[in-house]
Order: sequence, then C-alpha cells, then structure tokens
Amino acid sequence: VMRRNPFGMDICCRKGSRSPLQELYNPTQVSLSNTAILHQIRRDQVTDTCRANSISSRKRRVLTPNDLKHLVVDEDHEMIYCYVPKVACTNWKRVMMVLTGRGKYSDPMEIPANEAHVSSNLKTLNQYSIPEINHRLKNYMKFLFVREPFERLVSAYRNKFTQKYNTSFHKRYGTKIVRRQRKNATQEALRKGDDVKFEEFVAYLIDPHTQREEPFNEHWQTVYSLCHPCHIHYDLIGKYETLEEDSNYILQLAGVGNYLKFPTYAKSTRTTDEMTTEFFQNISSEHQTQLYEVYKLDFLMFNYSVPSYLKLE
Repeated sequence: VMRRNPFGMDICCRKGSRSPLQELYNPTQVSLSNTAILHQIRRDQVTDTCRANSISSRKRRVLTPNDLKHLVVDEDHEMIYCYVPKVACTNWKRVMMVLTGRGKYSDPMEIPANEAHVSSNLKTLNQYSIPEINHRLKNYMKFLFVREPFERLVSAYRNKFTQKYNTSFHKRYGTKIVRRQRKNATQEALRKGDDVKFEEFVAYLIDPHTQREEPFNEHWQTVYSLCHPCHIHYDLIGKYETLEEDSNYILQLAGVGNYLKFPTYAKSTRTTDEMTTEFFQNISSEHQTQLYEVYKLDFLMFNYSVPSYLKLE
C-alpha cells in the first residue's frame, strides 16, 4: 500500500522533517531560495500598504471566528490556505483535500468541483478554539492567491450572472440588482433576475445602500476583507498570473512536490485582460472611479497597477 500510494506514507511519517515555514525562511535548496526573495518582496508590499493606510494601527480590530472561515487548515503539513473565489480556489481546495485526505485522494482532478466546495470536506480555522487558532497562526505557513481585482470581478460577473444554471444567484442578487438599478424593468426580469448587465452590477457594487445592507458576496468581496492580510501575516502570496510556479513552489515547501503537482487546465474560457477592457468600456468614468475606490486596497497591496483602460476622474 505504501509503495503504491506515496501520499499515505508521507503523511504518516512527516513529523521530524522540516516544516514548510522553516523551509521557506531557511531554504535548504538553492532552487527554493531564489523564489523566496520574490515572495519577500510581495510580503513587504502588503506590510507597506497596511502601514501606509494605517489599517493595522488605526483600529487593531480583533478577528472573530467568522473572519476565519476562509482559512483552510492542513494539520499534517502545517499549512493554512485562505481561499479567494475566482482565483483558482476550486483547484486549490482539491489539492488541500489530497493533502489532508490521508491517502483517500491522490489525484486532485479526480475530485468533482462541487465536492471541493462541500464545507465538511475541509477544516477551517474558525472551527478551532482561540488558543489553537493562535498556535496555528503562529506556527503554520499561511498563503493565499490573488488576481488583478477587475479581472476577478469580471470573472465573477460572467460566472454568476451570464450562466443560465446559476439560478440561485439570479434569484438572490439578480432580482435585487434589477429592482434597484433598472428603470421600467419588466415583471419577468424582476422575477428571474437572470439578465443583469455588467453596468447594473457595477452600479450595485458602488451603491452605498449595498455596503450598508450586508457584506459583499465572497465572489466579489475584496481579498482584503476575505483574508485580512493586515491582521494575519501571510508567508506566501501567490498570483493568478504565475499560478503554476507559485503553487508548485508551495507544494515543494510542503515536501510533496515530487508526486503532487498543481493541476494545469485549458484556459479557453477564462477571463482575460482584453475581455475585462471590453466590459469596462460602457462604464462611466464616475462609476469607474467609485469602483476603483472599493477595490483600491487590493490593487495597492498586491502590486497591481491602475488598468490602462480606466478613465478615472
């Protein structure tokens, strides 16, 4: 069994080897040390942005268990992953299921996408006691993946509002958006909410009423609000643009890189920069400016420049 499934073997015998955190900050392999420098630069960018916007000092708010529900814990490899929807989170959840499954799964791509999102399949940090949470935040390697904020937003819009099968989103958000943003909406549109235009979606996001009403849905919530990078020190910040390299680097640090690779997939339907540019063409400069303000910290923190297509006021 052990020979056939290196995973079971690795997990049973991992203790005693170096943790990912040790390997990251004191690499034993030269190949890992070059990448470590890149990640140090990304970490510094986050720290500097938090400081410049005095987020950490202004109100050092205490994180509640509810703030930690996006942080997936891998006990065996001492890692914590904060998942951000629309940033390869399905594949990363699949990988986490392989890592934490103790040999139950060996190929991430054999796990159906809907199963990766079943909450009971992965353990999140909010399920621990306060001392246990603090211990893990201090001793485990914490990582997240980010993406250009407006590309992520267009990806969320395309997925949730233009696909006919997403009826729960149409009912929950589409009907509300149509009711609030569309003059002379038909009865059918008000009932179904399945034809939300991108301009209406943007108007909904920047509407102060929306922000007061309830937190954003996780698919368009800022990374800053989902993962709290000014309050939690992330050791690694992976980027969607360098997804494979960053992911496989993390798997190498975890000591599983020899037999677990991050799944690569055809990017035929994925939202691109060109596509995002097109979506923003019909958005007024006033709305563009307001929307940029909503996502500004994500742009600054993760070093994304202001998109060239924006006409900011």
